[in-house]
Amino acid sequence: MHIPPNWGTFGVLIVSFLVFWFIFSRLFFRPFLNLLSEREERFRSLNDRTEQLLKEARAADEAREQRLNAIHREALEHRDTERRRVEAEAAQLLETAKADARASLDAARTRIEGELKAAEHDLEQMGRTLAEELAERVLGRRLNGDGKGN
Repeated sequence: MHIPPNWGTFGVLIVSFLVFWFIFSRLFFRPFLNLLSEREERFRSLNDRTEQLLKEARAADEAREQRLNAIHREALEHRDTERRRVEAEAAQLLETAKADARASLDAARTRIEGELKAAEHDLEQMGRTLAEELAERVLGRRLNGDGKGN
């Protein structure tokens, strides 16, 4: 059994297929494909923006690290400068204190030497006076008329 093709039905099917293809293409396929391409483009744009932001973040981190290193170096230099200044000031104060102590010692030594000489002189005078009094008591008379020794 052989069924001959019905060319009229076949033509109507082809025409209706093309009409539905055109309608579906306009209503569904193109908008969906446009939506997919827009989405893909948006993802590509977001990916590019993300990469740009990552580069900027890395550059900002490097700049911050450089600033921190510079600040750290400046702080170390400042600390060393201040330490040297304070050490010099302490050395100067120490030298001043030593000079003051030497001056005080010299003044005390001079004063003590003066007091020692005065005490020696007083002891010498006292010794003479006591010797005269002792001699006068032993002899029972005055030794000199003026009361002074040689």
